[in-house]
Amino acid sequence: MGKKLVIALGGNALGNTPEEQLELVKDTAKAIVDLVKEGNDVIIGHGNGPQVGMINLAMDYAANGGAGTPSMPFPECGAMSQGYIGYHLQQAIQEELRRNKIQKGCAAIVTQVVVDAADEAFKNPTKPVGMFYDKETADQLAAEKGFTMKEDAGRGYRRVVPSPKPVRIVELDMVNQLVEAGNIVITVGGGGIPVVESADGLKGVASVIDKDRSSAKLAMDMKADMLVILTAVDRVCINFNKPNQQELAEINVAQAKQYIDEGHFAPGSMLPKVEACLDFVENNPDGVALITSLQRAKDALHGETGTIIRK
Repeated sequence: MGKKLVIALGGNALGNTPEEQLELVKDTAKAIVDLVKEGNDVIIGHGNGPQVGMINLAMDYAANGGAGTPSMPFPECGAMSQGYIGYHLQQAIQEELRRNKIQKGCAAIVTQVVVDAADEAFKNPTKPVGMFYDKETADQLAAEKGFTMKEDAGRGYRRVVPSPKPVRIVELDMVNQLVEAGNIVITVGGGGIPVVESADGLKGVASVIDKDRSSAKLAMDMKADMLVILTAVDRVCINFNKPNQQELAEINVAQAKQYIDEGHFAPGSMLPKVEACLDFVENNPDGVALITSLQRAKDALHGETGTIIRK
């Protein structure tokens, strides 16, 4: 009997340009359909850091270039990124389903995620978006546009925006209905479009929700059997890139928290993935979290690789 899987796609499954992404999602679709062929219900979340930054920069450039293009708020840029990433993913998955003669639908939902307007993240932007810049260009963007720019792991400077925690997935009922009808659903793209609740309804805010946290929230709310976070490595490691590096096949919550306290997981890399897994398994005792690579996803579900995290 198949399982209900919420899959969070990492940046390696997508591309920095539309052309690159169209090629990369073909491999992504094959990995997804491999899981569908085994009878699993699949719900997909994905990031959008490079894409939303690219769209925001392009719209900003057009608006300030004298062409009469209106300025585009950041939440709308997030919606645009959901649309074009979702379009590429659903098209590739639909084609892979057709090739395998599987009668299933695949749809991407433009998804809003409520955040708390009082979230401390709004006081300390940390989420990188868009491309890398040298220091001179970064300082210029900060002065001219009011961007918060931070150095990113020796690779240059990037704009950072707040990354609040997800509180509620607005379109959750529709996602559930589509899944129950046997469809593959792409949702909480880029972590979801961040919105706050006001007296006048939902209002978009300039921020990016971490896609692993939103995927964990989605998995909790849907009572998924498993949260699967796909990244660039087959297994989580401690002492990463050191002579005493050790792969972790399975850990529990207490062990994961110990490794976090010992500083084994990098804040901008593996740490948010492990924390998202902890959110899921602590709030869904019957659920299991898995971190592995896109290429080995099927093998990991059979216990041949990957890192399992249980209560």
